[in-house]
Amino acid sequence: MSNFNFLLFGVYPYIALAICLIGSWARFDLAQYTWKTGSSQMLQPKGMRLASNLFHIGIIFILCGHFVGLLMPEALYHSFISSADKQLVAMVSGGFFGILCLIGLVMLIRRRLGDARVRATSSRSDIAILFVLLAQLLLGLGTIVASTGHLDGSVMVLLGTWAQSLVTLQPVKAAAAIESVGLIYKLHVLLGVSLFVLFPFTRLVHIVSAPVWYLGRRYQIVRQKGVKPAMPRAQRPHGYEAPVRETAAPVAAPGYATAKSESPV
Repeated sequence: MSNFNFLLFGVYPYIALAICLIGSWARFDLAQYTWKTGSSQMLQPKGMRLASNLFHIGIIFILCGHFVGLLMPEALYHSFISSADKQLVAMVSGGFFGILCLIGLVMLIRRRLGDARVRATSSRSDIAILFVLLAQLLLGLGTIVASTGHLDGSVMVLLGTWAQSLVTLQPVKAAAAIESVGLIYKLHVLLGVSLFVLFPFTRLVHIVSAPVWYLGRRYQIVRQKGVKPAMPRAQRPHGYEAPVRETAAPVAAPGYATAKSESPV
């Protein structure tokens, strides 16, 4: 095993995870108001709902599939499915949801770059992360094409061994397991690990955001227009007498005499 392979697939994943955790903590502590996606739906709602739903439905199922497929040991799934059948299921489901995600992502990129108002409010990181996700998605779909050349599930087992070895803190075993797989798989894994590095510095942070504090927040009182608030009237103290208001004497206009003034001689 080469030192370069060990550095990329045995050491770099831990560095990326450390940057992700420390960077996310620092951003949440120092710049909480930047912890958002910066939605542009109010600027241009046309096509936003369809594109966003396609992208998010696809990406959620892809992430769940990767989590289960990579971290489930062989001993657990061999009792009901073989490695070859598992790979076939992964190829079919991953291809379907990958295409959904790709369609939604392309629509989002076109909207982000094609609409002047949306483009003006987009940061460089907003645009860059979309293209990084596009490259990762295309690599993932490319691995499905490459997997048609070996349907025995051997490569999937090696990738699973790599992920499980990292979780169990065995970097040497992890790097050795992935060394023999094809280049497109290595690029897909490497870019996927790099997304952890980019996570704290982009809009990807909204993935781990959940507004659970709204459940315990007090209701917000909103005053309706034209309706006076129903507040109790203050009680006057015992023995209170209202002050007598003095009425001012009428002031005569210049050149005219009042009723009590003397008549001119």
